[in-house]
Amino acid sequence: MTESQLAAWLILSFTPQLGGVSLSRLLRIDSPENIVAYNTLELQNLKLKPAQIQFIQQQSHPEVDACLTWYQAQGNHIITPLDQTYPPLLLQMSSHPPVLFVKGNIDALIHPQIAMVGSRNASMDGLRAAREFGYQLAEHGLTVTSGLALGIDGHAHDGALQAKGETVAVLGSGVDQIYPARHKGLAQRILESEGALVSEFRPDTKPRAEYFPRRNRIVSGLSLGVLVVEAAERSGSLITARYALEQNREVFALPGSIYQAGHAGSNGLIQQGASLVCSAQDIIDEIQPQLDRSSIITTPTQPSFAFEIEKESSCENTLSGSLPFAELLANVGNEPTPVDILAQRTHIPVHEVMMQILELELSGYVASVPGGYILNSRPK
Repeated sequence: MTESQLAAWLILSFTPQLGGVSLSRLLRIDSPENIVAYNTLELQNLKLKPAQIQFIQQQSHPEVDACLTWYQAQGNHIITPLDQTYPPLLLQMSSHPPVLFVKGNIDALIHPQIAMVGSRNASMDGLRAAREFGYQLAEHGLTVTSGLALGIDGHAHDGALQAKGETVAVLGSGVDQIYPARHKGLAQRILESEGALVSEFRPDTKPRAEYFPRRNRIVSGLSLGVLVVEAAERSGSLITARYALEQNREVFALPGSIYQAGHAGSNGLIQQGASLVCSAQDIIDEIQPQLDRSSIITTPTQPSFAFEIEKESSCENTLSGSLPFAELLANVGNEPTPVDILAQRTHIPVHEVMMQILELELSGYVASVPGGYILNSRPK
């Protein structure tokens, strides 16, 4: 695709109040490059509003120029439905994104994926399950897809990374505006491990609440199925599950205690027909026909217990001071310790303590509990 063709796609995708359905209608009429060259009367005949026509016809589009400059950097990609690297499963969506901005390994988007979603304030068991399922799915050759959020998302990504597998993070912001900021380190690890960051928003777009439901439809759309690890009755994860059903994707859920409100949403999904799963193999068995068609190898390259062995070894190295944040880790014990106390003990600024402790939590060295953080005697 030439630069002028890509610029035309960007102009239409940035046109104000031009939603996916309306844009799809336009693209059935003519190519973006031709449409942006239409005169006023021709654009009016397309039922475009005056403000939309004015935007298309303006002499310069600084935001488009900025994206084209961003595109020139190594590892940055802009893809449209005409590109072979555009995920084929997304094309099945009635309002698939006209443009995707991708940072990292573009091929990760077309590999078979399982999405994992759940609560930002998940229980310790939920976080452990997210990490272990992420590890096991990646171990079987599947790409683990999630939204880079706190809680279940972050631990799912981390599990896949621990298995040295692929993971894709779909953002509710631009790929250069990592949210939450404390996951910048996790995002970098994803890129360094041949994964990808994906967004339909311009690279410099800051997160907004209304962007996250839009993000969720891409999380499910990229995937063969969605696993809800732990979700309350009113949870954004249920939005993703609903999108998955609309997109004819498989929906899986882990069962939880009926006495804990944080499991009400995922238990409700099971009541409504979602597949109850207790292991990654349950998911593999369900989607195996689709995996066979994609010729993916689903035999684990390591025994299933390799995750815990690897994590134990990593923990020992950290405790001996050979890994980062040894000073902070040395001040975490078996009793819950709040962040402000850790900051006082280590003389590290609170915001730095928060970033470091999250990295340690994502790596399984510490656990968040009521009242602060405790040391994991054995990372999960």
